[in-house]
Amino acid sequence: MTERRLLIAGNWKMHGLHREGVALAAALAEKAASHQSAHGPLHLDLLICPPATLSREVSETLAESVIAVGGQDCHTLERGAHTGDVSAAMLKDAGCSYVIVGHSERRADHGENNDQVKIKAAAAHACGLTAIICIGETREQRDRGEAMAIVGSQLAGSLPNEANASNTVIAYEPVWAIGTGLVATVADVAEIHAGVRAGLAKALSDADAVRVLYGGSVKPDNAAELMELEDVDGALVGGASLDADDFWAIAATCL
Repeated sequence: MTERRLLIAGNWKMHGLHREGVALAAALAEKAASHQSAHGPLHLDLLICPPATLSREVSETLAESVIAVGGQDCHTLERGAHTGDVSAAMLKDAGCSYVIVGHSERRADHGENNDQVKIKAAAAHACGLTAIICIGETREQRDRGEAMAIVGSQLAGSLPNEANASNTVIAYEPVWAIGTGLVATVADVAEIHAGVRAGLAKALSDADAVRVLYGGSVKPDNAAELMELEDVDGALVGGASLDADDFWAIAATCL
């Protein structure tokens, strides 16, 4: 089996004004630096995705840190008359190296579908960003026994042709677990992640090297158990990423 480097990513969502955002980034940078000083290089990747308004300031704050910065969404086009949107090129220019696309909140709040997510991921790739493609079922879909089919359909429909292990990360986030405090069982996560891995194998030549993250109320007290699963290659963390101690505690379970 290919050894995949873990990725712990924080999605700040619509949280953070300038002062608190910079302070949070600085606190995380200090924790990472202290660990490196005491124990040597980190054996995982760290990423935070602040609101677009903070991308440049957070990138500058983390300029000397191992922590990467990403965006939370991007437009399908590089430029144009699209009021309120942010392009992948703009995120890259602001210091980002990743971007989340297809998050369930975007799919629900803005009606985004697989085709749009696919084009957004391709736009990210074209600008040199790694796309974190989000997939996941609702509670109703899971209760009807459709979870694997829904996730498989989203995966197949959201992967652009040029996707590979170097430019793409998959994040499985059961919609019913995001921000609710509910967490999928270890058995459920293992089953879905194995299915995602099988789906990737049908689409990509380097599928075994693609990182697949779990997201959905990941916290310090449940992270270790989740991160030990064979096909879980890290976490996409929501609320807990807004607290430096909690986010670092999640990362520390993998160190």
